[in-house]
Amino acid sequence: MAVVQAGRLQYEAILLAASLRHTNPDFKGRLLLAEPQMNHRWDTNPSVVNPEVRACLEMLGAEFVPFKNQVFGAGYPYGNKIEALGALPKGEPFLFLDTDTLITGDLSKVPFDFDRPTASMKREGTWPTIELYGPGYSAIWKSLYDKFGLDFESSLDLSQPDEYWQRYLYFNAGFFYHRCPHEFGARFLKFAQQIRDDGPDEIVCQVLKPWLDQIALPLVVHSFNGGRQPDVSGPMDHDVTCHYRVLPLLYARERDHVVDVLEEVSAPNKIKKVLKQYEPMRRIIFQGKGRKARAMFDRDNLPRREQAIRNQLKRNKLWLR
Repeated sequence: MAVVQAGRLQYEAILLAASLRHTNPDFKGRLLLAEPQMNHRWDTNPSVVNPEVRACLEMLGAEFVPFKNQVFGAGYPYGNKIEALGALPKGEPFLFLDTDTLITGDLSKVPFDFDRPTASMKREGTWPTIELYGPGYSAIWKSLYDKFGLDFESSLDLSQPDEYWQRYLYFNAGFFYHRCPHEFGARFLKFAQQIRDDGPDEIVCQVLKPWLDQIALPLVVHSFNGGRQPDVSGPMDHDVTCHYRVLPLLYARERDHVVDVLEEVSAPNKIKKVLKQYEPMRRIIFQGKGRKARAMFDRDNLPRREQAIRNQLKRNKLWLR
């Protein structure tokens, strides 16, 4: 399942669907695209109204699942991944993927245990921001676990130093899974809404946008007896999927196989003509800007921080999204 809507996400969804069919030709599951519908939570219609995009996605076997935002919307579109879960089939195991993801390997080889969820470990320490005289990581995270009656100590990675961000359960929300989207989604929505509207005193100075989904996610995962699952997050983060986020970053830093999958699945004319409607994809994939970006970086000696890669791409006018 992924969330699809007008704009960039609808074109990313085509790449996601095409890469799934390419690398998993015997996939027996369903590819559900949750589509927000226009209501009072949106200033403009978020639905996919482009008939060529819809036809392309349906050709690739995707099924559109409409849903309406009751809590989030234009003010926090990341909340779509939370509210959309309630529109999925109840009681059926699901895997959520961000649309800016390519499937690069065999999903059937990932040892998913849908009773013990986890999520992507391909993340940086983006939240919380520690103030000089404010509470530390332990106090902030413990206040959230306490709020929802969860055991804080059992969530810690004791191999990491105290007050170092990796000691605390924190995920990228680019993928997650569970045995039931309704169970998971209801708790995800409850936790996110209460953190936003009635958070503990320890987070009063913290910025919640755009991190709210990633603040609530580890609490939800932990509440369902999940946590760190390197046998799942390892292949998902590095071999079986690629959460590239921005196409110039994909070309700059990902392995050759990822680029090969991207260019192969986007090559068929029925797909290419639709993707070319989106200028960044037209210029990056089909006009060679991606290959130009790739030539600027040594994949064996990349800058340690992503921001340095971004800055170099921007200086060369290759930051297209």
